[in-house]
Amino acid sequence: MKKIIVLCLLLCSQIVQAQKTYLYCGKLIDGISNTVQTKVTIIVDSGRIQSVVNGYPEAGTADKVIDLRSKTVLPGLIDCHVHLEDILSTNTLLETFTLSDADIAYRSVNFAKKTLLAGFTTVRDLGGTGVNISLRNAVERGWVDGPRIFTAGKIISSSGGASDPTNGFRDDVFNHRPGPEDGVADGRDELIKAVRLQVKAGVDVIKIASTGGVFELGDNNKKAKFTIDEIKAVVETANDYGLKVACHAHGAEGIRRAILGGVASIEHGTYMDDEDIKLMKQYGTWYVPTIIAGKAVADSAKKGIIHQL
Repeated sequence: MKKIIVLCLLLCSQIVQAQKTYLYCGKLIDGISNTVQTKVTIIVDSGRIQSVVNGYPEAGTADKVIDLRSKTVLPGLIDCHVHLEDILSTNTLLETFTLSDADIAYRSVNFAKKTLLAGFTTVRDLGGTGVNISLRNAVERGWVDGPRIFTAGKIISSSGGASDPTNGFRDDVFNHRPGPEDGVADGRDELIKAVRLQVKAGVDVIKIASTGGVFELGDNNKKAKFTIDEIKAVVETANDYGLKVACHAHGAEGIRRAILGGVASIEHGTYMDDEDIKLMKQYGTWYVPTIIAGKAVADSAKKGIIHQL
């Protein structure tokens, strides 16, 4: 009986040891040195890089070999600002009323896989309906293919702000006024509750909007939408839970208030001025310029998509 147990343990050990992948790389940009390495092998064990060796060593009989000798290999890319639930189109506004959470979830799976296949292995999803939290979980559990996701759940803004779904509509169009559970909050108490609700939902980061957005009806992206005191309430509450705050901000005043309020990063920063830049350096605030978003907006304007929205 003991011999059988020992034999089984040996077989299990061999199976575990066999879980190695050899990537034969023609060229390797490791992201550390300024020199491109040639003819190297990356050995992966249990999902982690074990070593990088010169040449193309022979793999074990049970190991997997991926032949990239005609390719250039580099580390996975990181995108600090994505929205995996949707993409701008002429139907964006209509989809607010026609798509269910299930529809959004199925679509987000497609966007997640496209993002991964484009070379991005880690992303920060900064706002959606909350489906983005389930998408993160699905990727982590291996149910769907996608990058590692750090998600903000729902964006938190003021009434009439970037995440208020009732912007531009008559008061009787919606059956209730959005509140902290919807990511719409005013004043310290509501903002503290809004943060706590996102924490409860399982977010990795808190996202607020201190100015208006670009595509929202009746909104102005240059106007500040939170006071410094309100932003401090968000940051303090998020920090209590060990989370950082990312802030959507276009206008200079909204950027200034966000920095003074203690946010970790400014997203977009379209109209930031010299004072904002000095404050960011002083407070150690990160800047995520979302350059491709600006180009996409310009391209959409040329195609008439924004006008149709």
